[in-house]
Amino acid sequence: MTPSNPRKLEVVVSFLEMQSPPDRAPAIVPPGKVAIIRAEEPTLSFYRYLYNTVGEPWLWWQRRLMSDAELSEILAKPETHVYVLYVAGVPAGFAELDLTQLSSDNVIDLHYMGLLPEFIGKGYGKYLLDWAIDTAWSFKPARLTVNTCTLDHPSALGAYQKAGFVIYDQRTDIVDDPRDTGLIPYIDHHVDHDGPSVGKEPDRESDTENANNANSDTLIVDFPDRAR
Repeated sequence: MTPSNPRKLEVVVSFLEMQSPPDRAPAIVPPGKVAIIRAEEPTLSFYRYLYNTVGEPWLWWQRRLMSDAELSEILAKPETHVYVLYVAGVPAGFAELDLTQLSSDNVIDLHYMGLLPEFIGKGYGKYLLDWAIDTAWSFKPARLTVNTCTLDHPSALGAYQKAGFVIYDQRTDIVDDPRDTGLIPYIDHHVDHDGPSVGKEPDRESDTENANNANSDTLIVDFPDRAR
């Protein structure tokens, strides 16, 4: 396939919501030197490093399409909260909360969430997801939202549901394969083996495209305000 004639991927997008904080016990932080720090107005190079490295295995492409000016405008908004997970001083993943609709609709969206490939399967994904949920609820919204799709980690939907989200809508769309359009280097993706190629991308750019480590035994923790 070529950029002018890319393959089509069929993508089922699930939209989820949570209308009250999850009823769960506190948990311990994963072993090791773990920290979550808010990146206030992150530099473009650092954000693109996080987004591209975390998202490449799951074909995240929407922010790769953005110009530096477009992306800088989003990152500079006070309603954009980017939280970076560090393990022994090394960036291991990030979660992004969008508070744009907090004042108008009392809604917070978990816009992106994922781990760098080297940290998948070590207990950090579940920890980061629950940390992001607890942090979102600390802003006192009435509702949290998130979406995921079938390009994402195969356990993503289940991870969100286990965390307390419930599906309120689903749809199927068609999207050009970003590997064929040149946005992402060619990689062997699970969609190549799990079913037909033909696909859709959510039209809202918050794909929260990666809830890694859904089966981790890591417990959940009540989080201090250290990342606020």
